[in-house]
Amino acid sequence: MSIKQLKSIEELNEFVQQPGKHLLLKHSTTCPISAKANEEFQSFVNENETTSAAMVLVIEDRPVSNHIAEEFEIKHESPQILLFDDGKVSWNTSHWKITRDSIKEALNA
Repeated sequence: MSIKQLKSIEELNEFVQQPGKHLLLKHSTTCPISAKANEEFQSFVNENETTSAAMVLVIEDRPVSNHIAEEFEIKHESPQILLFDDGKVSWNTSHWKITRDSIKEALNA
């Protein structure tokens, strides 16, 4: 499954409200730490093609990024990954803690 880029709050809401588990990466295109997190995220999704995954570019789509922090009451960080399970955030982490192994562990918890 490919990674969908969410560019609007409506797209975000559609993604989050789907049943099941979904991964969302908040990515900064100007940050080297975020670039490494994105590599780990992309690698995980490529190896696990049935995983539902999306990305928000925090600079380009700031209103969507801000909405995530407000709506789900999670402090904004970048990079940051969130696992949604039936519309609720069941796990999140940021920066160097975003690895293929941490994503796999969260999905299997």
